[in-house]
Amino acid sequence: MRAQLQTALGELPGKARGLLDVHRANLRARTYSTPALNPPTVPHDVIPVTAPDGTRLRVHAYGPADAPAMVLVHGWTCAIEYWNAQINAFAGEYRVIAYDVRGHGESERGPSKLTMELLADDLAAVLKAALAAGRKAVLVGHSLGGMTLQAWAGRYPEEVTRRAEAVLLTNTAPHGLVATTTVVPFFNRPLPWKRTGVSLPHVVGKLGLGTPIVFPPIKPVKWVFARQIMSLESTGDLVDYSMAVVRSCPAAVRAEFGKLLAVMDLGESAKNLVVPTTILAGSADDMTPPLHSEIIAEMLESVGSLVRYEVLNTGHLGNVEMYERFNEELAHVLDSAYAPVRTEAVG
Repeated sequence: MRAQLQTALGELPGKARGLLDVHRANLRARTYSTPALNPPTVPHDVIPVTAPDGTRLRVHAYGPADAPAMVLVHGWTCAIEYWNAQINAFAGEYRVIAYDVRGHGESERGPSKLTMELLADDLAAVLKAALAAGRKAVLVGHSLGGMTLQAWAGRYPEEVTRRAEAVLLTNTAPHGLVATTTVVPFFNRPLPWKRTGVSLPHVVGKLGLGTPIVFPPIKPVKWVFARQIMSLESTGDLVDYSMAVVRSCPAAVRAEFGKLLAVMDLGESAKNLVVPTTILAGSADDMTPPLHSEIIAEMLESVGSLVRYEVLNTGHLGNVEMYERFNEELAHVLDSAYAPVRTEAVG
């Protein structure tokens, strides 16, 4: 009897993890009255990808295999499902490839120390597995995903023109998140007597980003999430969907990646994005204020690759909060990238 009890107790952690995995998967699979946010109904291929350190990544490819391709790289605490509004809009005409960043969604965390270089290696592995030799894609990165694209360009500069037709960066940054974030009330905001306001102490910012915060789906938390992460113009399905995706990320993973973001510094890696690049920012983005996008835009302009920089009326989750407007911009990037290819094919 005692041995049976010990065995049962020993199995509890594994069973608990299994239940949590199911719960997180269910959060990502929820449906809403807004069709664009619902799980894609178009079939998808599962592409087996193993990162250089042996970590298995979840990679899905939607749409025709021979169609022009795009690769979507999500941000901190998100997953493939964060791109539902883009997958649903474009998978009929394009090959839409998306993956779970390590530790997120159903990708393994892996054994390696977490660095931006490691995330760049993961992206390189995804591109190698998902794109046939000689094929390129439009690369789209949100937040941490945009940082990953910059890190990849810095680490693999020779791959940029080989793999990318064009790039779209949204709500992202090259460095200095703690010094500019306005998520914490009062800090880093202009004041009548000081243009830069009161600086958020780095130790406080690092502690906040690295704390395993949970988001119970109750009204006060929803309001704070909408106010600080999105904007108060976002309501209903937009907030519920976004919170569900964020809540599907384990708190420990959220904290570990938050610590990385607190010290992340990509220098001038963006200058290696020498293909046509568009940048979108959010006027109410407290996580990555437009100042960051302006810095990236200046770097891209110096190498002649900046196509467009625009500030949308959103918070940090621009491609969800104004998904129709975002999709218009993405469609323009895709048309510009692939129109010459289609013209040659017709000719």
